[in-house]
Amino acid sequence: MAITRLVARATPRMAMTLALGLMAAAALQAQEEPAGEADLAATARDIAQRALLVDTHVDMPYRLQEGWADVTESVPDRDFDYPRARQGGLDVPFMSIYTPAEKEEEGGAYELANLLIDSVEALAGRQPAKLAVVHSTAEVEKARSEGLMALALGMENGSPIEGEMEKLRHFHQRGIRYITLAHSLSNHISDSSYDENRQWNGLSPFGREVVAEMNRLGIMVDVSHLSDDAFYQVLEVSAAPVIASHSSARHFTPGWERNMSDDMIKALAGNGGVIMINFGSSFLTNEARMWYEAMGDARDAWLAETGHDRDGPESEGWQDAYREANPLPFAALSDLADHFDHVIELVGVQHVGIGSDFDGVGDSLPVGMKSVADYPNLVEELLRRGYGEDDIEAILGGNLMRVWRTVERYAAAQKG
Repeated sequence: MAITRLVARATPRMAMTLALGLMAAAALQAQEEPAGEADLAATARDIAQRALLVDTHVDMPYRLQEGWADVTESVPDRDFDYPRARQGGLDVPFMSIYTPAEKEEEGGAYELANLLIDSVEALAGRQPAKLAVVHSTAEVEKARSEGLMALALGMENGSPIEGEMEKLRHFHQRGIRYITLAHSLSNHISDSSYDENRQWNGLSPFGREVVAEMNRLGIMVDVSHLSDDAFYQVLEVSAAPVIASHSSARHFTPGWERNMSDDMIKALAGNGGVIMINFGSSFLTNEARMWYEAMGDARDAWLAETGHDRDGPESEGWQDAYREANPLPFAALSDLADHFDHVIELVGVQHVGIGSDFDGVGDSLPVGMKSVADYPNLVEELLRRGYGEDDIEAILGGNLMRVWRTVERYAAAQKG
């Protein structure tokens, strides 16, 4: 107010000089001060739309198998649908071709995996103006240039291979571009981090052959879900970089083998690979993980007492009542960003990316990251922590694309 009065009382020349000085000071202040929250949010949305955004783990296909919905339109009770994905800037969701671990023994994994691939192809076939199934990095770029969302395919659980290299080659021909070797139980390829049965003490002899053949074909090897021994054995065998498609940092969940230890993250980076951070709350904070353990113990005791089926409606009702009485301590957006910080501090920004597990972790997503519309919220948090646009673009998709191209080049060299 005093400066305004001073300008008003000054001669014309003095007023002009003062005004120019004030304008220069304001410009300097704008450069020095951080952008306001609205400006930061707008910048985050802009980056999410301009950058190539890759998410290596979206469990939409199996959710469609459980209950069909037209995800090319709005489906509010799912984490993924096309309108919200576009709102969030998502360009390349890897559709998870997931088969339950129990099918290793029951049979039917091969058939289910093919059925799920069929469903993704059918989805794109019905909406060719919106979606394209892609089998290579070149096809990703082509789809993006045409304004299409690129649906890539990753197989979660190697059970559909069923011990036959010909089936591995079949899935490569169908477009599978990464395979998570095992899931919640050890299988004929690898031991699982969730399974106390460590029949192979890492990889099976056939599993070692699978890793080498995946390298030859150009399929990325995914170490999420594997036991620690299996992880290190994959690195011994693989001549190409590997990925962890949906894992987080064990630093924040001590003792939980499903996440990756600091030494494992360093070894993965040494291999040239990338860890894609899982968004599930139990992957992000020890408090949420312990909540799930407590609920599981209480549920198992109730099932033993009542004799109900774990997958039956009674069990589902019990879990709903438990959650109402004992609310899940959801992770915060800041907890999610902490995992990116931790990996980057360990090995650099070039070895981390996004593997959300949308539609695969139930109602456990962090506050502020509840669907594919919310990627800009993560970008905003990274901006707030001082990350530049180049680093954020690497995190959003550049790092994964680099690994995928490297795997493609290695495979091409084997054929040459």
